[in-house]
Amino acid sequence: MTPGHHRSGLPLDPERVERARKRLPSPEETDRLTGILTLMSDPTRLRLLYALDLAEEMCVGDVALAIGSSEDATGYALRLLRTAGLVVRRKQGRLAYYRLSEDFPEPLRQECLLRLVALSQGDESD
Repeated sequence: MTPGHHRSGLPLDPERVERARKRLPSPEETDRLTGILTLMSDPTRLRLLYALDLAEEMCVGDVALAIGSSEDATGYALRLLRTAGLVVRRKQGRLAYYRLSEDFPEPLRQECLLRLVALSQGDESD
């Protein structure tokens, strides 16, 4: 018997199985998404994303103060997020200002991540 299959090898609900198969991301898309979620799973990087969402644009030192981290750790986190395309940089003289990428999904920031925190705390209310 193959793992994930019924003894007969036939699905109980072929329509649902097919619907799921058609809508699944490709293995490549899944790998990319897993990488992004892993990148966002670091507390410093996640707090940094929230700070940039709230303040719109900040320099490294200000982000570090806002999230309670060192400038070195914040700079490193910003470089990783920028390489992944989640954050963009604008230089003004010697300072670099960072903000979320224009395409960073607002529902992810405003609803999904906060809802996941509430869900993990057992908050069942809507």
